[in-house]
Amino acid sequence: MDLSLRSWLIAISTLACFSTMAIAADMSSSAISERIKPSGNIHLEGAEPVVAATTTPSRTGQAIYDQYCASCHNSGLMAAPKKGDADDWATRVSQGDAVLAEHAIKGFNAMPAKGTCMDCSDAEIVAAINYMIDPN
Repeated sequence: MDLSLRSWLIAISTLACFSTMAIAADMSSSAISERIKPSGNIHLEGAEPVVAATTTPSRTGQAIYDQYCASCHNSGLMAAPKKGDADDWATRVSQGDAVLAEHAIKGFNAMPAKGTCMDCSDAEIVAAINYMIDPN
């Protein structure tokens, strides 16, 4: 049988492709279980939701501020009140702690919800607010 160069190249490419896929596929039980695990949970109305225990310790207000808030609140970007500037915070603080917390958690004007820290608890957001308000 006379095979052209093109036929040989196609055969070698096909063999290389399928052999690489076979080598790359991890067929261990743990790898298979990881690939087929559910990607979400279903909560039926009236049933108690299953709450996963969190092992991440609560972060400090400063840690949240440094990672998520500083980029806007250091410079006052888009009218964000600057950290420690009593004049910037005065009107916001006068609305009360509940309103201040709600705006930070749900988002308000240019402020995105939770300042983009979607894994922050409400308490961590409040701690970051208190850190920003503190003039020290």
